[in-house]
This record gives sequence, structure tokens and C-alpha cells, in this order.
Amino acid sequence: MTIREGNLEAPTRHPVDWKNPEFYDQVACERELTRIFDICHGCRRCVSLCQAFPTLFDLVDATEDGEVHGVDPKAYGSVVDQCYLCDLCYMTKCPYVPPHPWNVDFPHTMLRAKAIKFRNGGVGGGEKLLASTDVHGQFAGIPVVVQAVNALNRTKPMRKLLDGALHVHPDAWLPDLATKRFRWSAPEDKKAQPVVDGERTPGKVAIFSTCYVNYNEPGIGLDLIKLLEHNDIPYTVVSKESCCGMPKLELGDLEGVAKHKEANIPVLAKYAKDGFAILAAIPSCTLMFKQEIPLLFPDDPDVKLVQQAMFDPFEYLVARHKDGLLKTDFKTGLGKLSYHIPCHGRVQKIGRKTEEMFKLIGQSVPVQLNTVERCSGHAGTYGVKTPYHPIAMKIGRPVFKAMGKDQPDYISSDCALAGHHIAQGMGAEGLPAAKLQHPLSLVRLAYGLE
Repeated sequence: MTIREGNLEAPTRHPVDWKNPEFYDQVACERELTRIFDICHGCRRCVSLCQAFPTLFDLVDATEDGEVHGVDPKAYGSVVDQCYLCDLCYMTKCPYVPPHPWNVDFPHTMLRAKAIKFRNGGVGGGEKLLASTDVHGQFAGIPVVVQAVNALNRTKPMRKLLDGALHVHPDAWLPDLATKRFRWSAPEDKKAQPVVDGERTPGKVAIFSTCYVNYNEPGIGLDLIKLLEHNDIPYTVVSKESCCGMPKLELGDLEGVAKHKEANIPVLAKYAKDGFAILAAIPSCTLMFKQEIPLLFPDDPDVKLVQQAMFDPFEYLVARHKDGLLKTDFKTGLGKLSYHIPCHGRVQKIGRKTEEMFKLIGQSVPVQLNTVERCSGHAGTYGVKTPYHPIAMKIGRPVFKAMGKDQPDYISSDCALAGHHIAQGMGAEGLPAAKLQHPLSLVRLAYGLE
């Protein structure tokens, strides 16, 4: 095979036929895995993306004739477990994705195998609890409990207990619980104003909090509100929400995804119908509503409405700038800034909108920007699990070094989890410390807002 034989058209995503009983047929799934693994083995273009591909190629290379048919299908699970559904192979590397007749969809074939494993009881209680962000997030906002939990999570005995019970690596960074949830601390809604002449972007915003912002780092959401207020953009916080479902998707718990979808979509669809742009400050959450839920529920009209209304925050802000409606009265320089583009931002097909914003700031005040576009290795819950944390650190090593170039004043990533993982990795590499700030917080600083 050569790349010349591949497909040069834009990737086409097919819906996931997960309600078809054949989807859960183990033999049929193994047959499709064999077909796709054979194509991947012949190409090997994605070897540097994650650990799934090196694991596959090691299995193949260990056979007598170096071909996929010599691999025991029972070993396929070791490849599946290394895939964290980042989608980069599909969107940026593979030349054989649809509409190519070979129809290679590696991530969604992995999803199928994960779903079969989940349905067959192959996922333990610890992994299920890690993916239940709405459950352990409920402790956030209870001061005494938060202080105790955060303190305990920093002790070796507790980390040893978490390792044994939940298989959370003792050295992996874990987020603190917030003393006050975002949804409890957000200011009152800013009421809608008449549409401005020339306004093509939605002139009002509904903020989908996300579990992470609500329970762990509410300051990210509060900074988003400050940017909206500064730019006279009316906003409201979504009245009721559940987890976006991404942690469940990564486990293959598609029924769990469906439950979250049934809780979220009717609420969000009302905002979409009322002309709101829906913003979520976590790329994985945005991607769920833009891509994964529409592919799982392709015939639901409300899902399509939410998909069309969902924006990455910087996608929205840059669009406002193109409409001539974003203020550029930046007052404070950001100095040397290393910015990481997360995988779930890259595959949204929106371009480098956060980078565009930083460059816009740089037209008014000093910003020396270093952009890094490569997987950090964290990948949701993958990077904290005991078997995978060392691999996550290995995957992220090139990013850690690139982010530390020229001793930056700030490091930043749209994915808050990736940001903390990078900060930890830079420390492990002995690189000079830099202040970690979310991009929304950096824009607030550039505006000179308190």
C-alpha cells in the first residue's frame, strides 16, 4: 500500500448502528477488527499517535509470518484498551476512511469492541465510578467534605487505597473538588438585547457548565462569563444539565450515554430553538454534542438542533470578531505563552480558534506564542489509571518538552485535564515551572479584567 492509493476527500462519518443486535455480535466484531487491523498493519502511518497502534504492530510482528491472521483474536482486547477515542487517526492521519471503499473507521470499531466488553461485564466497578462524574462531583460545594477529600487525596495512604480500589495511579494528578460549584456561584443572567446590525453569530449565549467546570474548576466558567459581559453578550447558564456522556462513551457504556442524552437534549434544544449559541468550555463535552451524540442518534431532530447551536468558546468569540462585534481593547501582555491544542479540539473541524484569539491579542499587547499540536497523553480517565499513567507520561513527553521551550511565563490548554497533565510532565522532565492558566482566563487577563 502507498499513500497514493488512499483517499484525498474529506472524511465522511457514518452513524453508529449501535441499536442493531449484530453490533454486539462478538464474532462479527472480531472479523471487522481483523479486517481493519490488516489495513493498519500494511500502512502503519498512525504509529506515533497513541499506544493502540504500537500494541497492534507488536502483536503482528511477534507472529511467525508477520501478518494479522497469526494474531489470536483474544489479544485484540489489548489494542482496544489502549484506544481512548481521540479520533485523530480518523480525522488527521488515515487515508482509508470513508468515502474510501475500504471504509476504515478505527475509533468507532474500537467503540464497538468496548461496547461488547461493557455489555459482557468486562468493565470493573472502579472504572465505572471514575466515569460517573455526576456521582463523585456531588461532594463539591460542601466545604467540610471538600476540605477533607482534597486533603486526603494528597496523602500516600489514600492514594494507595485509590490504587487498590479504583486503579488510580498513585502518581497521577487528580483534580480538587471546588468549595463552591460554578452553577451556584455564576452571576445572574444577563438579559438579551436587540440584535446588533451586522450580527451573524447568535447574539446570546447559553452556558453548558460541564462536570469539570461545575465541580472542579468553576473559575474557568466565571472567566467565560466575564468575557461575555465585557463584550456585551447576553448569557444564561443552562437551567438543568447532566454529564455530556464522554466518560461513558470511553467505557463503551452506550446505554449510559443514552441516559445522559435524554437528560440533556430536551433542555438544550429549547435554547437552540430560542436562538442561543450553546457554549461548553471543555472540548470533549463540545465534541459529544457536535459529533458523537449525532452519530449515535442520527434521526433525532433535537439532537441536530443542539449540534448546530453548539460552539467551542473560541470558535464563538472569533466568529464575533469576524462580525466586528468583539472588543479588542486588550491592556495586559501575556509574555511568553506555550499553548497546547487538545485532540478533541483538533477534530472538531473548526481550525485553531484559540490560537487565532491569542494572535489577535498579540496585535495590541506583547504575546510571544508557542503553539504545540500533539496529544498530551492524558485522554480523560486514561491518564490517571494505574496501567496507563506511565504510558500517558511517555506519550506526552514530546509535548512536555515542546511546551517548556524558551521558559514560558504561561502554559495553557483548552482541555484543563491536559493542562494539568502537561504541568506535571514538565515538572517530571525538570523543566522550569510556568504558570498554568486556561485560555479563557488568559483572555480575561489580557482584557485587564478582575
